Amino acid sequence: HQNRIAVEAEFGVLSGVEDDLKISDHDSRFTNPNQVREFVERTNCDSLAVAIGTSHGAYKMKNVEGLQFHILEKIQQQLNRFPIVLHGASNVSKQEIIKINSARGKLHNEAKGIELEEIRKAIKLGVSKINIATDLRLLWTRVHREFFKDNPKLFDPAIPGKKYIEEISDFVNTKCFSFHLENKLDEILISAN
Repeated sequence: HQNRIAVEAEFGVLSGVEDDLKISDHDSRFTNPNQVREFVERTNCDSLAVAIGTSHGAYKMKNVEGLQFHILEKIQQQLNRFPIVLHGASNVSKQEIIKINSARGKLHNEAKGIELEEIRKAIKLGVSKINIATDLRLLWTRVHREFFKDNPKLFDPAIPGKKYIEEISDFVNTKCFSFHLENKLDEILISAN
């Protein structure tokens, strides 16, 4: 904080794979709502990523029936309007998986993510940041696989990179509308000040 850097902390352990770290479902656990207030006070973090049933990577929701909203509600009771974050909240589009596999990818068809309605409900319950890196990686993979499959003599990643930039712009705009975040910039800027 002395250097004007906001700190996001993660409390609870998500299962899945990210950055070459693999956490099993057995070793993961949900955030304990009874410990969040003390954690936030002791760490002085600015936002808190919680474990309520999300996971890193493209193989989410294996042993949990959706997001655990009762845990999120209890966390909100303890922190009242504190910025809550969901890590591992990608949707993992079936269409992207099919397109990647059509371009010689070998992703499992049972890859699954978080449903849109669950994200909308989480936002209503105070989630203010949603991490969807897997969705962005799937988009990148699909654009590049399709390009190089169709253009096997080319090797410059800048060429499909331009298409990726266009597609990621469309993707982010679509996400904002699907999360009902359109026209919220003024509200976000006011709360940031």
